[in-house]
Amino acid sequence: MTKKIIIGSRGSKLALLYAQKAKEQIIKKTTLDTNDIEIKSISTKGDQVKDTRLSDIGGKGLFSTEIEKELENKSIDIAVHALKDMPATETSGLKTDCFLERNDPREILITNNKKKLNDLKLKSIIGTSSFRREFQIKKLRSDLTCKIIRGNVDTRIKKLKDGNYDAIILSYAGIKNLNLENEIAEIFSAQEIIPSAGQGIIALQCREADKEIISILKKVNHEETYKRAYAERNVLKVLEGDCETAIGVYSKIESDTIVVEAELFSIDGSQRFYEKKSGQIDKFKEIGKQIGQNLKMQSNNSYKK
Repeated sequence: MTKKIIIGSRGSKLALLYAQKAKEQIIKKTTLDTNDIEIKSISTKGDQVKDTRLSDIGGKGLFSTEIEKELENKSIDIAVHALKDMPATETSGLKTDCFLERNDPREILITNNKKKLNDLKLKSIIGTSSFRREFQIKKLRSDLTCKIIRGNVDTRIKKLKDGNYDAIILSYAGIKNLNLENEIAEIFSAQEIIPSAGQGIIALQCREADKEIISILKKVNHEETYKRAYAERNVLKVLEGDCETAIGVYSKIESDTIVVEAELFSIDGSQRFYEKKSGQIDKFKEIGKQIGQNLKMQSNNSYKK
């Protein structure tokens, strides 16, 4: 490279840890060293607005739009995103084809007294800003009340400890990376609570025309994670999934087979549509699309009744 590579990331503690991971992987897999790469912190609208559901103020793009603009303007060369925060459709002129090895995608529960979900008192208040998590939790315990919670992980834990909530749900990946595992009361299996598509995956994005950066990212890409990311995201693309669409998608690879399962909830959460499919690993993109199409058909048929 003739100049420094600039990696752009959200400014939260967790996002900057992910950017650091990306930097370390690039150094490990190429001839570049730490002086060749710089991390730039970017404030996004999603970080600035902290008291409203994302779907009410524009959806997932609130965490990625500003970072993508810096990429388009050539202020940065690589954008680091939590894949689950990216809109399903790729921005024209940009390329998201590199994924670091997946972190644990499961969901966890944090409570003040380490109580598990089934031990919480009747009508306890659960903090989440996600419709998906709200509907999934109510499927497990219909008496619980879900109340919006926003902010970074530390902020959410503080709100819990201040008594504003009886429990909060977060992703295991974030808690693990912040070394807060001692806070966990319960870990849900990916079958109990199907995670968000791409949860636990760090995506590296660049300009479509930037051949030098593309060749670097090819060396960094984790092949198994790449296949799982595409399978899960293709479910979303068919369903046009965003924050206001409650969708859980999870994939796993067993030998030469990929297994994908997904659930879609109706707008009010009263109906759940479920689909599971497996096939040869090289069909990872098609399987995601098929699941999306089947779920779409199920929900359309339901609304016609």
